[in-house]
Amino acid sequence: MTTQQQLDQLEQEILDSNVCPELRDQATQMVFGSGSPDADVIFIGEAPGAKEDLSGEPFVGASGKMLNEMLEQSGMQRSDSYITNIVKYRPPDNRDPSVSEKNEFLPYLLKQIAIIKPKIMATLGRHAGSVFLPDLIIGNDHGKPKQIKVELDGKEEDVLIVPLYHPAAALYNGSLRQTLFDDFQTAAQLIKEA
Repeated sequence: MTTQQQLDQLEQEILDSNVCPELRDQATQMVFGSGSPDADVIFIGEAPGAKEDLSGEPFVGASGKMLNEMLEQSGMQRSDSYITNIVKYRPPDNRDPSVSEKNEFLPYLLKQIAIIKPKIMATLGRHAGSVFLPDLIIGNDHGKPKQIKVELDGKEEDVLIVPLYHPAAALYNGSLRQTLFDDFQTAAQLIKEA
């Protein structure tokens, strides 16, 4: 079975398991993830927004344009990476996903990571980062790679994680634009070294 077939099977498993039915019922569709199934880097956001809910693809709105710009400026291609969210359905009114919603989807995200086997995980924003780094303070920890242990396929694996500001942060606060760019450069360099 190819990596893409395994991802397709996992997507169907989420639907069949009726994960977070209250979110599913109010969403247009699931936003599972997109990009290369053989990516060296997986970008993980918190949850889809309105545009993502309509398109079925993560990071396609204003934050997605910023993400694309950061990738290009860092010498990376969106098509060479994999992009997903912890929570696969848009929360109502773009509210933050709850702890229970993140916990319900986490086993499926870990399976996604296990299938793709990226060299680096880059979390986008504090909600995504704190799932893997509970003590994360995004203002202090952004752009600083950390080696963590994550249970993948039933065994503990060492994974390199780089917490990044969410691309929306640079939209709302122009002074973070350069910080975000520098952090993406760090991630790009780590991918080359890996």
